[in-house]
Order: sequence, then structure tokens, then C-alpha cells
Amino acid sequence: MQQIISFLIHYKNLLLYVLLMTIALAFTVKSHSYHHSKFFNSSNYISGSIYQSSNNISSYFGLDEENKKLLEENKKLRSLLFNQKTKNIIAIDTSSLSYKISIAQVIKNSYIAPQNYITLSVGQNQGIQQDMGVITSKGILGIVESTSPKFTIVQSILNTKSTINAKIKNTNYFGSLVWNTKKHDVVQLVDVSRRVSLKVGDTIVTGAMSSIFPENIPIGTIKKVNLNTSKSFYNIDITLFNDMTNIKNVYIINHLNKREIQQLEMETNNVK
Repeated sequence: MQQIISFLIHYKNLLLYVLLMTIALAFTVKSHSYHHSKFFNSSNYISGSIYQSSNNISSYFGLDEENKKLLEENKKLRSLLFNQKTKNIIAIDTSSLSYKISIAQVIKNSYIAPQNYITLSVGQNQGIQQDMGVITSKGILGIVESTSPKFTIVQSILNTKSTINAKIKNTNYFGSLVWNTKKHDVVQLVDVSRRVSLKVGDTIVTGAMSSIFPENIPIGTIKKVNLNTSKSFYNIDITLFNDMTNIKNVYIINHLNKREIQQLEMETNNVK
């Protein structure tokens, strides 16, 4: 207490000056509209800057939650897209869906070995099964090869064992999508009929002959066109839409009618 009294006595002149100046400024701001508006504009600017900085910080730490919401929304939209029967569809009966979409995060990704695999953060507990298709927002990624209760291993399209039906967009000319191991951003579409007219930059999408992927999912664009040794088919280099070195969030596609289709095909083959 003695120190406070000593401080007030020692700085009494300065404190009196600050007090009188504050009173004078208050009267000036209150009695003059120009000073009043400038004062409140300045205070609003300062408080607004503080609120904006605070909001930026909170928004940054909330990005993960926002990403989850966006993924859920995109999952619903993709489900509608893959299951629509007409271009003008507004709503669909969920009991007649052909595809069910799940979301997951990549926890491990390889892309430099001849046979590359991707590990996902979901598994059997979330209904994930072998032979489901895996895509990103940009295009196809691979096919589920094995699962455990909590995790999933995906055979990447950058895998010498991978073979996926694909076609040139807006045509019915198709081939097999494979990988020659040379570049992680380029795959090959082989055995495409030379009857089709091709040019560099044309888009390649999934074909209709797959029981794993819906038709017309993006894959990439034509980089180079070659005729095979028999000169009967094209072998095409495809630049992928996906950056296979930087993948985080994915969608898993469950074709609900796949087992029935496979069973019917198996029975037909056995009859032959």
C-alpha cells in the first residue's frame, strides 16, 4: 500500500495530465461529429481486425472438421451421380441404389515400386470388402485387395497386376488400363481399336464393362498414341488426373449388384 501511495505522489503531475487530457478528448469527441465519427471508425477497425485474426485462427483449427463435412456432402452427391438414371433426375429412391459410397483417409501410399499399394483408415467394421473401387475427387485410384476390421489395402493403378476397363470419353471404344512402371503420373491404355479417331488431350474414363467402377469416372488425358506391333490396336500413354504422390481423402465405391452379376456370369460360363 505504501508503494502505491509513493507511486501516486511521485507521478502526480503526469497522472493529472493524463486524466485532464482524457477528459478533454472525451468532450471533443462527444461535441464534434467529425471527431466522433473518426474515433468510432478507428475503434471499429481495430476491433474488426482483432475479430478477423481470432476468426482466422479458429477457422484454421476447424479445417479438419470442415473437411469432414465436405467429404460427407461429396459422398452424398457422388452417390446421386453414380445412381442417377436420367440427366434431369432430382431425387432417387434409396432402396433402388446400385452404388453405395464410403469415405476414408490414406494412411500409407507407395508409388515407386512395380507393385504399389495404398492403406486406408477404414475396414470391415465400416463394411469395406474386397474388389470395391477407390477414387478421389479427380479420378480413379485403385481397387480394394484385402481388408482387416479397421484397415484396407488398395491395389493402386500403379501396379503391374492392375487391369481396369477404360474407354475414350464419349465413345464406345475401350481397352485395358495397365502400368508399365516407368512414370508414376502416366499409365497405359492398351488394345484400343485403331478405328477410333484419337488426338493428344482426349479424355479417358472408366468403361461400362466393369462391375467395380461406374462408367465415365475420369482417369486422365491422352499424352501419346502408338500402334502395337501388329498395327491393329493402339497403345496409349495416359497422363493421370490424380497426383499419385499426394493423396489424402478417398471415396470407396460398393457396387451393390456386383455379386449378383458375377454369380450370373459364372453360371453362364459353366453352362458353356
